[in-house]
Amino acid sequence: MIAVMNITFEPAALLPACLALAAGVVSAVLYGRRRQWFDALLILAAALSLAVVLAGSLADVRLPAPPSRALVIDTGAQGEVTQAELQAITDASAIILGGDGLRAAQWRDLPARPLQWTPSKEEALWLDFPRTMSLGRIFTLTVRLPQPRAGWRVQLLAENRQVLADSATAAGADKKPAAQHSVQWLPPVAEAMVLSARVLDAAGKVIAQGPVPVQVTDPAPLQIVGRFNAPSFDARALNDLLTGGGAILDWQVTLGKAIARSETARAPLTRPNAIVVDAAYVEQLAPAARAALLAQAGQGVPLVVLGGNAANAALWQREFGLRLQPQSPTTEKEDQRQFSMGGVPLTMPPAALNPAPASQEAWAVAARDDQRRPWLWQRQYRQGRVIWIGVADWHRYAIGAPQALALWWQGALDAIALADERKAGWQLPDPMPVPGLRSEICAWGVKAGAVARIDGMDDVRLQARSDKADSVCAALWPRQAGWLKLRSAGVTEPGLQYIYAQDGWPAWQRGLRREATAVYAARAVKASGSAAHGDAPGRPAPVAPFAIFLALCMLALWRREQNGERAELPFGVGPERSDTGIAG
Repeated sequence: MIAVMNITFEPAALLPACLALAAGVVSAVLYGRRRQWFDALLILAAALSLAVVLAGSLADVRLPAPPSRALVIDTGAQGEVTQAELQAITDASAIILGGDGLRAAQWRDLPARPLQWTPSKEEALWLDFPRTMSLGRIFTLTVRLPQPRAGWRVQLLAENRQVLADSATAAGADKKPAAQHSVQWLPPVAEAMVLSARVLDAAGKVIAQGPVPVQVTDPAPLQIVGRFNAPSFDARALNDLLTGGGAILDWQVTLGKAIARSETARAPLTRPNAIVVDAAYVEQLAPAARAALLAQAGQGVPLVVLGGNAANAALWQREFGLRLQPQSPTTEKEDQRQFSMGGVPLTMPPAALNPAPASQEAWAVAARDDQRRPWLWQRQYRQGRVIWIGVADWHRYAIGAPQALALWWQGALDAIALADERKAGWQLPDPMPVPGLRSEICAWGVKAGAVARIDGMDDVRLQARSDKADSVCAALWPRQAGWLKLRSAGVTEPGLQYIYAQDGWPAWQRGLRREATAVYAARAVKASGSAAHGDAPGRPAPVAPFAIFLALCMLALWRREQNGERAELPFGVGPERSDTGIAG
């Protein structure tokens, strides 16, 4: 690109314009040799106009941008901005911004402009927690500050203001400066609730507080097939946990050579979530039965192997590609797996045979304990997976710490990534919707064009979005704070979206505005960098007047050719026209 007097153009694309101009000059010379001077002027003017049109269209000739001033906006403490200021951003060359900026929904529709930004000095924070979760999962609330501080803590409170969790209890006597604290709580029932949280400084003064909405749903009952060749307390404890959680079980344990205890499923197992076996069961199977078990796993049903009683390392190497090594007695104590579930420590010994630490082609570590030691391995097998659980003796906690053991097994099932029975559901990407500000709802497993019905609001149509390939979304403008119930023909369960009050969590709102403004500033830098490396600045050269003049010149030339008229030379030299039309 070449710039001459702030006019930019592409030299290589000027060739068609030069050829058109050269053709016009040649034509003008030919008209001049015949002393048709006015026609020569017409063709030369037409050639010049055509050259300008081609240069403006193909060579992207651009004129200097008109001068404009930077727009000064102060969003204040609450992020206030007028509609006139938003519209003025389009015509501004730059933005001088004061305050904490705007939310992502406001920046999204604005063109990228260079930003000079000075955030306010007020403290901000960020919250992270699940909006929807299944009963039996641990609810975790994380609060993050911009800078580490000493002595601050987070409390989670019930709707009756009773303290449910306190980060100071989990942290103990550790008073080191920290920028992040988390609290955990196990919901007892499935319902939509509005908890609250408060952030306290070292002196116990409230820094920030606000609502924490969460929807706890009933989990879909698991369908588990269990086959065990050696009775154990571990298998019994797992059976009790699954039964207490409402799982549908098809359970069989071999008690002796010809004796087995069976537990028939209370309902048909239409789609088993997993097949749980102990290593001894797999080792005693006939080759054909073992192949049938693997084929079932290859069709998408995870095969979970409890490796505590494995004894035939050669079989696992040959049939499963899993190289096992014995646990050394000298390091057995040091190799205990450590877990902390809801503040309760769990210690479990490794299995007698576990996968070797050296890398294997098919098998990979799927989960580690609190000390980063592996205890769960898996490999892909056709359309499914085979999982190896390499710890034992979890039954010791079935009486002393049943809740912690249930949470540990729930985490294990999550790591195994059991398939979700739901085919469609709601997604709520907006972290903190407030009345009057555009928000967004999305749904996965729903066709584009489906109608979403919202209580107290007009229906909206879910449309595909380029940045959300797996879901369809719709924009909405909430009118008041509270729960919004969402329904759509493609989703079985209704969704709930909580709308915060305008004055809710002011420190969190400041943090969200600063985060969104930083993203907009980065977009503006990227846009200006793109213009500096290829996108020509300024405004396109106007070509419409030259195109009109070109058409007029060609029309005049055509009319003169049709009428046979010849223009006389201005200095009186040339052929004279007689009354008969023949030159004398």
